[in-house]
Amino acid sequence: KIIYTEKTKVGKTSLIMSLVSEEFPDEVPLRAEEITIPADVTPERVPTHIVDYSEAEQSDEQLYQEISKANVICIVYSVNNKKSIEKVTSHWIPLINDRTDKDSRVPLILVGNKSDLVEHSSMETILPIMNQYQDIETCVECSAKNLKNISELFYYAQKAVLHPTGPLYCPEEKELKPSCIKSLTRIFKVSDLDNDGILNDNELNFFQRTCFNTPLAPQALEDVKNVVRRNMTDGVKDNGLSLKGFLFLHTLFIQRGRHETTWTVLRRFGYDDDLELTQEYLFPMIKMPPDCTTELNHNAYLFLQSVFDKHDKDRDCALSPEEVKDLFKVFPYMPWGPDVNHTVCTNEKGWITYQGYLSQWTLTTYLDVQRSLEYLGYLGYSIICEQESQAAAITVTRNKRIDLQKKQTQRSVFRCNVLGARGSGKSGFLQAFLGKNLQGQRRIREDHKSFYAISTTYVYGQEKYLLLHEVMPDFDFLSEADLACDVVCLVYDINNPRSFEYCAKVYKQYFIDSKTPCVVIAAKSDLHEVRQHYSLSPHEFCRKHKLHPPQPFTCSTTEAPNKDIYTRLTTMAMYPDGLMLYVLKLVTPVGHARLRCMCACNRCTYCLCQNLLKLELLRSIKAQLRRVVFNRLLGWVEGSILMEASDNSPRKVKADLKNSTFWLRASVGATVFAVLGFAMYRALLKQR
Repeated sequence: KIIYTEKTKVGKTSLIMSLVSEEFPDEVPLRAEEITIPADVTPERVPTHIVDYSEAEQSDEQLYQEISKANVICIVYSVNNKKSIEKVTSHWIPLINDRTDKDSRVPLILVGNKSDLVEHSSMETILPIMNQYQDIETCVECSAKNLKNISELFYYAQKAVLHPTGPLYCPEEKELKPSCIKSLTRIFKVSDLDNDGILNDNELNFFQRTCFNTPLAPQALEDVKNVVRRNMTDGVKDNGLSLKGFLFLHTLFIQRGRHETTWTVLRRFGYDDDLELTQEYLFPMIKMPPDCTTELNHNAYLFLQSVFDKHDKDRDCALSPEEVKDLFKVFPYMPWGPDVNHTVCTNEKGWITYQGYLSQWTLTTYLDVQRSLEYLGYLGYSIICEQESQAAAITVTRNKRIDLQKKQTQRSVFRCNVLGARGSGKSGFLQAFLGKNLQGQRRIREDHKSFYAISTTYVYGQEKYLLLHEVMPDFDFLSEADLACDVVCLVYDINNPRSFEYCAKVYKQYFIDSKTPCVVIAAKSDLHEVRQHYSLSPHEFCRKHKLHPPQPFTCSTTEAPNKDIYTRLTTMAMYPDGLMLYVLKLVTPVGHARLRCMCACNRCTYCLCQNLLKLELLRSIKAQLRRVVFNRLLGWVEGSILMEASDNSPRKVKADLKNSTFWLRASVGATVFAVLGFAMYRALLKQR
């Protein structure tokens, strides 16, 4: 919305009518009616409303209302009238500033009309005024009579609104404002795909294509670098554009009046007119039906993997504290606190490993998908992956009831709520899942403790995430979040006679009629077991309610605690209907389904395939398949021999037996080959 203000006789109404009719009007009214110019006839494709103000027909109150609604104000003066020029600073600019908020000033454009009546320019008089008032975007001299610069005037008016100079550049200091530098620095870091501190030709071309939908020709790239080289000593490094050179280019664009270039870049990366990331960019709409969960999809994990590799400079498959800070420099705040190091897996130095890094992202997406969308927005997921928004990184799982009906699930993340009396060993159970024994747990500060632990387990060669959540022991009130899970873990201390009573009461109160599978954990099994002060012993209680016997567990070991129980919990969460519980017997032996990588990276294809071939579960399956096929074929062979016994031909019986043995071996070999091929295919898909 453009408002034209000034005293009469300067030609502002003539300017408006000349624009509309493209000719100078013979008769000019005191005030032109409000005019709307459609978006399809304007250079910036934005609808424009032009409002004329006439002191003779309108009151001051009407003027104030129009000023408050305007996006840009054109102050018109006559180039052949010095008094009208003086009125700009003595009357109009103070009046407008008084009626607008200091933090959201309306851009001003000075319009010198009637340039056809003089041979000289008024710019010498106007330039000091422009330098004095930062709100003045530009000054245009024009003529309504001969249509000089009429269309340019409205172009600059639109440009002042869509591409304002104020948020970007300080004319007094002749440099970018801090907020603009901060925004462009984030854009540079997001575009620096290899994190080497420079934009090479490939990165510059990707940046150009992302923002302007066209790549730069090789010669154009060299011309850009040469411009930077001539003006800055360290603007170009290793034939790539440094951050200083990147900022210099945008300063040059603004100084040459090409604000739209910088604004196009800023808006493509999600910034609004105040150089803040928009809510639409950070929090795209995502439909979340009830009883569904959210997970990251394959493309999102690939993106996060590239971010990890980008910042893991020492290639040790872990992020040091300095590397974590470098990763989150594109964030306005540090999203991960010290509790994260006790929520996911870390190495011996306490640094977050590659698996722990992905686990934390998985946890955030599961618990708070909006926060995960926000974080992905800061990292530039939609720009780097060329997606419409971060919502493309999220998979909404189907309703859990459908999984129960179909007796299969497509989910990769399963939640286990851990309940128990205070001091029963719940925290130790969570930390043991991350590979920390009792000695390692004692070094955790109280204010760094976490109520969550997440890591991966393997069920039949499939990698799944198990999320453990420690529920505070408040029997009288357990919220829906405390009860909503895939499997329940009831922990009691075998050395505390009053510990099991809490587990029994919680089970009878909340889970006895629930379809959620429950497991009782006999924690601190390295200590002396005492009789529980409850009507039934833990074993009798489990037998009565058709639960599995209490599972002994301890984290008081010299090595990392055994993780078999966690695989069992994941399996029960995947198959809650009980039809597949016989598989639990297969996964009990030590080393059942954990793929240990011989090169300690747990990521390369070779190690995954080698360990897969040695998997105990795979050997059991092969043995059972051989036994079933052999028994069936042997029965068929024996039947055939008995039926043809009357032939009394030993040579024929021997030939038939040899033929049957051949087909038996062929069938067994084909079956084993198919199982191995499918398992290796799944391993290759899950190698990272």
